[in-house]
Amino acid sequence: MCKAKPARGKGYTSGASCITSILIHDVEARVILDTGAFCTCVDKDYLQAILPEWKNHLLPIEGVQFSSASNNMYPLAILDTNIVFPHPTGSVRMKTEIVVMDNCTSKHIILGNYYLNIYGIDINNHEDRYFTIGENKRRRFAFSNIPKKISIISSVKDTYKEEFVANTLAETQITPLLSPKMRHDLIDVLYKYKNSFASDNEP
Repeated sequence: MCKAKPARGKGYTSGASCITSILIHDVEARVILDTGAFCTCVDKDYLQAILPEWKNHLLPIEGVQFSSASNNMYPLAILDTNIVFPHPTGSVRMKTEIVVMDNCTSKHIILGNYYLNIYGIDINNHEDRYFTIGENKRRRFAFSNIPKKISIISSVKDTYKEEFVANTLAETQITPLLSPKMRHDLIDVLYKYKNSFASDNEP
């Protein structure tokens, strides 16, 4: 059954993401189910934001080259961890090895086709968009509803905020007790008033 087509010239407005929420070390994170990616990976800065102790769970990686559609990607290590897809009728825990990238542009964890295949993750694109895991097709997992306009604006502004976090806040310790949203809101406030921070030139 086909859905109604968008008006001519508006096809780009009708797409939907395959982003959902997971738990990693009991912390909420965003993951995109990417059937076009063979590798499961995450950007080091996003990982640092959601899991400050990530360097305690690493495996080495050597002699492997990665590339995206637009550039080469540089692996740092492998995060050996479990991720959990929460569900009210029974959550699903997955053992995963996530490649930590130095320059991944995605601000989500990318779950590649390898894990989609071995865990039997099927994406449904009919009237109701959802995905299932394994043989239980009645247990449906929902995708997140993220407005496209917000995502596009964020991708433009995040470059400057990332530099602020990487440089000005490099030695700042933010308590891990904060939720991802609370941490994000705190960084937004610090970034908004960044000119009030002392520097080497202006102590």
